[in-house]
Amino acid sequence: MTKFSPLNVRTLSLLLAFPLFLLNYSSAQTIAAYGSHSLAICNDNTAKGWGANSYGQLGNGTNTSNYVAQPVSSLTAVISVKGGGSHSLALKSNGTVWTWGSNNQGQLGDGTNTDSNVPLLVSTLTGMTMIASGGETHSLALKSDGTLWSWGENTHGQLGNGTLTNSNVPVQVSVLTSVKSMSGGANHSIALKTDGTVWTWGRNNYGQLGNGNNTSSNVPIQVTSLTGIIAVSAGYYHSLALKSDGTVWAWGRNDDGQVGNATNVNSNIPVKVNTITGIIAIAGAGYHSLALKSDGTVRTWGRNSYGQLGNGNSTNSNVPVQASSITGIIAIAGGSWHSLALKSDGSVYAWGNNTSGQTGRINNTTNDVPLVIPGLCQITTAVEDATTDLPAISIYPNPSNGHFNIEGIKGSTRVNIYNALGEMVFNSILENNSALDISAQPNGVYFLQLETIGGTVNQRFIIQK
Repeated sequence: MTKFSPLNVRTLSLLLAFPLFLLNYSSAQTIAAYGSHSLAICNDNTAKGWGANSYGQLGNGTNTSNYVAQPVSSLTAVISVKGGGSHSLALKSNGTVWTWGSNNQGQLGDGTNTDSNVPLLVSTLTGMTMIASGGETHSLALKSDGTLWSWGENTHGQLGNGTLTNSNVPVQVSVLTSVKSMSGGANHSIALKTDGTVWTWGRNNYGQLGNGNNTSSNVPIQVTSLTGIIAVSAGYYHSLALKSDGTVWAWGRNDDGQVGNATNVNSNIPVKVNTITGIIAIAGAGYHSLALKSDGTVRTWGRNSYGQLGNGNSTNSNVPVQASSITGIIAIAGGSWHSLALKSDGSVYAWGNNTSGQTGRINNTTNDVPLVIPGLCQITTAVEDATTDLPAISIYPNPSNGHFNIEGIKGSTRVNIYNALGEMVFNSILENNSALDISAQPNGVYFLQLETIGGTVNQRFIIQK
């Protein structure tokens, strides 16, 4: 049995991976993209944004676009970020939700329709465990009791509350309980229940609801052909689902090949994405799709007019292709016409359209292969943490089959575990060293977070059965 004992889990991997003269390079723990902006959470649990900012979607108190990552104003203890078409969301460790950016349809959920270039508290929400944004103007949040809440535009029923009326405050999605995760498309939404079933609602003009017709629905309906699903993600007008066997299924708009089944024909039922297996995470983007393999490489398919597939050209592909030159990837995200990948050493890679600076390149230069984003999260922040009195923890065996031990816990400590999609899969108060069993979770990369008086301690581990 191999035992991994880091000196300081917030800093050791960074110190080993980067020489000191590269301190201006990126070191993030979570990424998000949609529209023409990007977001990341740094290792100190603050957030940064870069790219388009005409509506204040970077949250830094200005409306100026920027290719250099800007700190989101006044936010700390952030555990998840999501980007919408022109707005953004953040989830804090205390279960509150914060929003900023465009609010013309009430997508900020603060009871107004006024834009904001700084984060606002969605005051009616507490006990939240996950957030998601639509590709245009709606938002979603999952509560710890398994209920789902939505707000913003509802022209096509994308809020799922049985009406077509917009709401600038959160409303409960009808029917659904025991929700595990969710995602938002341009005008539709998708949810995964704990029993592995998939439910969709909203606009269905391209078959993006996956129920065999093209009729929109303002309440959730089950995608009956899918079972054993462990993750879902929505593009603008298409949807993706990941099965426990590592295969990917897709449906909806397919004129650019974003469904990935070697055709360019729309499908209103799920079809298997060609040639890829061993997938542990998926991401729907504007008109393209991404998948992360268990070996740390990335596959992409669909529209490629700006090089958003990352394979060195601008030719669309209706079957998956490999994003060039990146390995060791643990998380992926897709914007309208760009893509992001987070590497295990904390560096973030971006490729595709950069007209608003969303890939972090100077002079708005577009790149069709992944390039690391400089200056995203300063490593010096993590280095300074080495002087604080945070506990050292170890997880063993690592990799494990889902049964593992945690050492380094002293007294009552809250332990959160997230998967590579940022979904919380475990949350509890533990007393001293403990043995945990999350073997029901699929293979992949996970993040264990300990909340202590001195701060948070994060550790990556792998489930490999």
